[in-house]
Amino acid sequence: MKISLICVGTKMPAWVEAGVAEYQKRLPPEFNFEIRELPLAKRGKGLDINRAIAQEGEAMLAAINPADRVIALDVKGKAISTEGLSDALDDWLMDGDNISILVGGPDGLCPRCVDLAAQKWSLSAMTLPHPLVRVLFVEQLYRAWTILSNHPYHR
Repeated sequence: MKISLICVGTKMPAWVEAGVAEYQKRLPPEFNFEIRELPLAKRGKGLDINRAIAQEGEAMLAAINPADRVIALDVKGKAISTEGLSDALDDWLMDGDNISILVGGPDGLCPRCVDLAAQKWSLSAMTLPHPLVRVLFVEQLYRAWTILSNHPYHR
């Protein structure tokens, strides 16, 4: 099983890289977790935000393997708990599906990406900085695995 966190944005601060690397090394090898970074579309005075979102969406759609189960992280999505992620992870392991988790740019996901997703999840009702989402998601993925493995980390 491969879990891909497909994110708009590159050049993350060192603390993000270190946080992701810490939890990534804790995951079992069968997870094959990766972060795929896509460039942020050009923004600036007088530029159309919708066009930038569409450009990011096109890049994201091209990065998704057509056979993957797609989940969009979206503020309007369903709130998911750690236990809910653990249940989803258990299903993914049983099905052997590859998973693409979509994280949009600063202005959100392209509607086409949201429409493609089988599920829409919200990590929080609060607005989270996208670099933090990377660390938060991989930590929660690790925590979900510890629940399935009866590891004491989740206590």
